[in-house]
Amino acid sequence: MDPHEEFRTEVEKNIDGLVADTDLQTLSRTWLRESAHHKYCYNFSWLGRPAIQFPNDTWALQELVWAIRPDLIIETGIAHGGSLIYSASLLALLEMCDATERGETLDPRKPARKVLGIDIDIRTHNRQAIEAHPMAPRIEMIEGSSIAVETVAKVRQIASGYKRILVCLDSNHSHDHVLAELEAYAPLVSPGSYCIVFDTLVEDMPAELSANRPWGPGNSPKTAVHAFIKNRADFVIDKQNRPETPDHSRTGWISPPHRVRVRAANQITRTCLLPAELLPPRKVQPHIEQFWGTQSRVYNFQSV
Repeated sequence: MDPHEEFRTEVEKNIDGLVADTDLQTLSRTWLRESAHHKYCYNFSWLGRPAIQFPNDTWALQELVWAIRPDLIIETGIAHGGSLIYSASLLALLEMCDATERGETLDPRKPARKVLGIDIDIRTHNRQAIEAHPMAPRIEMIEGSSIAVETVAKVRQIASGYKRILVCLDSNHSHDHVLAELEAYAPLVSPGSYCIVFDTLVEDMPAELSANRPWGPGNSPKTAVHAFIKNRADFVIDKQNRPETPDHSRTGWISPPHRVRVRAANQITRTCLLPAELLPPRKVQPHIEQFWGTQSRVYNFQSV
């Protein structure tokens, strides 16, 4: 067996063991619940900007970005800008690799790839910090509700200039808002890419953790994902769960009709959506099958 394939096979076995280990899954949920009291995910930064994310999720995202190689990443929810900077830096690495392979000189001030961030309230100090960052040329921001008609129109107009689009939904986590975002932005996901719905974990955590929020169990990103796919023959839930260690958004990924399959991860924080008949052999992308711990994603296999 090829040594690379041999290692991938070993990883698959490792993951199968994690899936079957219900004790570990229970411990992971307990850890997530208890760490929330200390705002664990608030305590990380990327290239100098706070990023309110779980480290395992960000590692998983870079695996996905490398596999998909998007030229546009759309993100709802900006906060301090750490996630925008992170995504922009991944796109910068893609362009550096492309230039190296082609033997071309890369001008970082004229990027071909972009991150588009949307937030209803971009605080002045955060905007200034993002715009002063070396990754700023790769970032565009829109201030406004992510589900407002005018905002959606702006996003669609910008997206029309790109071919391979990845979408991350991480703003207001209430059912109605996430469902509206899915309806607005899922159609923008290109064949072979994903829509990642963050914080589906909310549905599986105690209500007290969302006591001061307009969302909680029964009114969460996970319920929105399931409502989105309920009457759609073009989406199914991928139950090839891949739990590993505690993460944050496991239950929600989506994509266009007849191109996507929904994947619902057993882990606490995310779910993925994709069309079953288009699911490739497991060996095609084992690295993507492994990692989702706290996010939800939808994958479009049409062009894979």
